[in-house]
Amino acid sequence: MKNVTDAFLSLGHWPFAGSFGFNTDILATNPINLSVVIGVLIFFGKGVLSDLLDNRKQRIVNTIRNSEELREGAIEQLEKARARLRKVEIDADQYRVNEYSAIERDKLNLINSIYTTLEQQGNNNKETLRFEQQRAINQVQQWVLQQALEGALGTLNSCLNNELHLRTISVNIGILGAMQEITN
Repeated sequence: MKNVTDAFLSLGHWPFAGSFGFNTDILATNPINLSVVIGVLIFFGKGVLSDLLDNRKQRIVNTIRNSEELREGAIEQLEKARARLRKVEIDADQYRVNEYSAIERDKLNLINSIYTTLEQQGNNNKETLRFEQQRAINQVQQWVLQQALEGALGTLNSCLNNELHLRTISVNIGILGAMQEITN
């Protein structure tokens, strides 16, 4: 152990008491220097460090407080948005129900209108058919009557002579005169 102590003492130069000088012994001077520097830093830096820590603490507290306020505001906005969404969904459902009802009502009205129109068209068709049938019947009757008259005139003209013709006319005039007396 003596060798270690001798080696430790031989590394540097120890100044004599009462004199000032540099100590080149690193192992002996570092703890002393460090303790002096740390003591000065603690004495003078305690206020600055305390102020820095207080400022940092205050900024963190303010940030947390602002974050809480923003969070509460966001929650309020979210609730308002949810309420608006529910209202819009209810309105959309009501609108959908109303529109479906209107569509069904319009569909029924259209069906009824088409049915009425078809019914009227059918009636018009029946009336037109009756009219056309009556007109055809009238035309046939006129043609038959005309043919019958022409045939009768032809037969009369071929069968009658003047004397027979005059007697037929006078008999017919007599019948007409008798009919006039009856009606008077």
